[in-house]
Amino acid sequence: MKLWGGRFEKETEAMVHSFSSSLSYDRRLAFYDLKVTEAHALALEECGLIDAGEREAVLSVLGQLRVEMERGEFAFGDDEDIHTAVERALVERLGETGARLRAGRSRNDQVAADMRLFVKDESRRIAFLLLDLMAVVLERAREHLGALMPGFTHLQPAQPVLLSHHLMAYFEMFKRDMQRLGEAEARADLCPLGSGALAGVTFPLNREMMADELGFGGITANSMDAVADRDFVADFLYALCVLTTHLSRMAEEMVLWCTPRFGFMELDEAYATGSSIMPQKANPDLAELVRGKAGRMLGHLVSMLAVLKGLPLAYNRDLQEDKEGLFDAVDQAAAMLRVMAGALATARFEVARMAEAVGEGFTNATDLADYLVRKGLPFLEAHASAGRLVRSCIEGGKKLEELGLEEFRAVEPRVEDDVYDHIALNACVEARDLPGGTATMRVEEAIDRAQEWLEARRTRL
Repeated sequence: MKLWGGRFEKETEAMVHSFSSSLSYDRRLAFYDLKVTEAHALALEECGLIDAGEREAVLSVLGQLRVEMERGEFAFGDDEDIHTAVERALVERLGETGARLRAGRSRNDQVAADMRLFVKDESRRIAFLLLDLMAVVLERAREHLGALMPGFTHLQPAQPVLLSHHLMAYFEMFKRDMQRLGEAEARADLCPLGSGALAGVTFPLNREMMADELGFGGITANSMDAVADRDFVADFLYALCVLTTHLSRMAEEMVLWCTPRFGFMELDEAYATGSSIMPQKANPDLAELVRGKAGRMLGHLVSMLAVLKGLPLAYNRDLQEDKEGLFDAVDQAAAMLRVMAGALATARFEVARMAEAVGEGFTNATDLADYLVRKGLPFLEAHASAGRLVRSCIEGGKKLEELGLEEFRAVEPRVEDDVYDHIALNACVEARDLPGGTATMRVEEAIDRAQEWLEARRTRL
């Protein structure tokens, strides 16, 4: 059965049918297609194209199809796509009543509705998984409140920070990801039914009623845009792309921190793999896979944008290419979120090694310069004096806090005994006592606010 064969005398070449068929992957939209058909049947009854008995029969068969599909018992044939498969089953079981359902709709507005429903549901599912990971981040940040580590710029030791502060940076990234997911869901929340192939339909379908039945927040404003639009897919892919980029950054730090050169973290054995030749290895393969899959996600976004960039209005078959990348993207993002949540929850942070590393690389040099500013030097001069003292330490094999008072004064006479209080590593952390800073009280406040945000967002979802 075809939905378009009336004017054709020749059968489609088997190779052409196979090339153009999307059933192998768009059957994933089956339950959305059934829901959309239910709403369309209600609209057809309301405008008098089918009667109440026919509508009840349609809904009954749609219910049967849903059960068969849930059980894996539905017989998919050599159908072109999921819409053809559903309509074929309706015609086979309902005869003329099933055939009447084509009135007032096109596959163009039908697939747009299916895809919008899919994006709405999947954006919410990904959001829940992201909340689970964010809860793990909060738990580990609270658990290690007070633990010191070096903060880095250019991957060089920079300034002392709290491990909790570092972890909470990811929480903030993920908050923005949550916002992007919500925005993608909102932009998908318009019902295109009634748009037909491109110009609207001639039957007085109640578009608002169909939107309400399907849980949409409103209807699309332009029929041509409604069938041609896949912006909402690109928006969702972009949200997933940025989210998985953040996951990749976290994964990269896991890879680095698990090396003996860093020694900041040890993954649980359940989240590591061995080597086929080197028996000593415990490799962070899952983190490497997350890092690699982030590139795959970028590819899906670029592919979708490339499909859209040259399309004239309205519908073009190129839009069939919107699905496989989207389906893979949501599956991969969900898997990445689950595995990163599990890895982070079970990892052991080597806080003693982190504390040791804070003392490497003169991470208190900025605090020495700030101390000199408080003694009256312009920062430019203070920076230069602190740099000369660092050079002296490098040449003498010392840390700044190991210099004697006379060694300080040889470079800058304004230094007094209180310098040691200012350049102690814990003091460097606690001195950054302003909103967003790494001082223990500020980080604790940030964790508390984040907990409130997390609970409120989970309740809202």
